[in-house]
Amino acid sequence: MRSILWRKFKDRSALLVITVLAFLPALPLFHILYGIFRLGLPAFSWSFFTHLPTPPGEPNGGVGNAIVGTLMLSMLASALAIPVGILSGVYLSEYARGRFGEVVRVAADVLQGVPSIVLGIVGYLWLVKPMGHFSALSGAVALSLMMLPVIVRSTEEILRMLPYTLREASLSLGVNYWRTVIKVLIPTGLVGITTGILVALSRIMGETAPLLFTAFGNPFWNFNPLQPVDALPLTVFKYAISPYQDWIRQAWGASAVLTLMVLGLNLISRILARRLSGDGK
Repeated sequence: MRSILWRKFKDRSALLVITVLAFLPALPLFHILYGIFRLGLPAFSWSFFTHLPTPPGEPNGGVGNAIVGTLMLSMLASALAIPVGILSGVYLSEYARGRFGEVVRVAADVLQGVPSIVLGIVGYLWLVKPMGHFSALSGAVALSLMMLPVIVRSTEEILRMLPYTLREASLSLGVNYWRTVIKVLIPTGLVGITTGILVALSRIMGETAPLLFTAFGNPFWNFNPLQPVDALPLTVFKYAISPYQDWIRQAWGASAVLTLMVLGLNLISRILARRLSGDGK
């Protein structure tokens, strides 16, 4: 009897230690989120979300142009990266069997590890310098290079997870292989592919370094992808190093907006991942 009680005690003690150690890494995150929202939420107002930036000391300044710019950059980068990423992932999963496939995989892994500021310089050399001016398009190209390896590898892994019986069932009905990929495999793995896209999108939304060399910033409304555009990370960078308290307050507000956007994307991706694994049923 004493042996059983002792083993239960050790089991519960070990469980308690594991729970505490698992919770400790989350404490810095909670502390950071608390600080961002404590200082950022008071800056929220209608004018903060809809007005343009104002000079120091003038009231009712906002970051509406930065929010629009962030959404524009994200949509342009997604339009560039998603088709190429999904097609590359399909190729690696279904068709790549030789050395070229390994080269593509290694290239995707290497691209994923390239510092974001280097991709910003690449965007500058590819578009900004030939065009002669900064633009949202050049920023989107730099951000799409960051999204691309995440989408490629996640698409490949999701398609590899699908049972081969799906392919056999489709082929047995006389459907050729490329139609099987388009009509069966991609729709079946769509939840997982979407999860990878959302993870890639949440990664680029907070990037500042590539935009310093490409989008550059714009204090006015801009919907033209061929002109400079502002973004929330650029606003935070510019306002946080200023000596003006009003700009610093708006920097905290912009940080809170950006954090909410990234948290929302991560939450959606987690929900989709649970649906994919079957835990959400």
